[in-house]
Amino acid sequence: MTRTPEEDAAVAVVRRNVEEVQGTGDFAVFEEIFADDFVDHTQQPGMPADKASVRHLYGALREAFPDLTPEIRWQSAEGGLVTTFKILRGTHRGDFFGLPATGRTMAMAGIDAMSVVDGKITGHWGFADMNAVLQQLGGAPEEDPSV
Repeated sequence: MTRTPEEDAAVAVVRRNVEEVQGTGDFAVFEEIFADDFVDHTQQPGMPADKASVRHLYGALREAFPDLTPEIRWQSAEGGLVTTFKILRGTHRGDFFGLPATGRTMAMAGIDAMSVVDGKITGHWGFADMNAVLQQLGGAPEEDPSV
């Protein structure tokens, strides 16, 4: 299915978030592409659902994994909603949700759906396999396959 020019533009905005903000820590780009009234519909527990909280989360990821490298596996768009399946890889060099640096590497799969209006990211729904990350870093027990 062919995307519209508007859908292509929305995909480009979300790709900038993954590659430039998450991938290189360019928070000037973050300020450029996130709407001030952004809402995270699947925010981290205990965190507000606003733009400042997402900026904080991205910063914490960059501090914990300074070499964080994203790999976009695929993106799709329908209207102003862009869905991305990605893998984030990095070396654990700083505190990550209370887990001190281990020097181990991790790969985190995630799916994000982001709404884009007038070139700005206005909303987010997503899932990241945090349990797998904690297992890779030695902070969670391996799952029992017999369960």
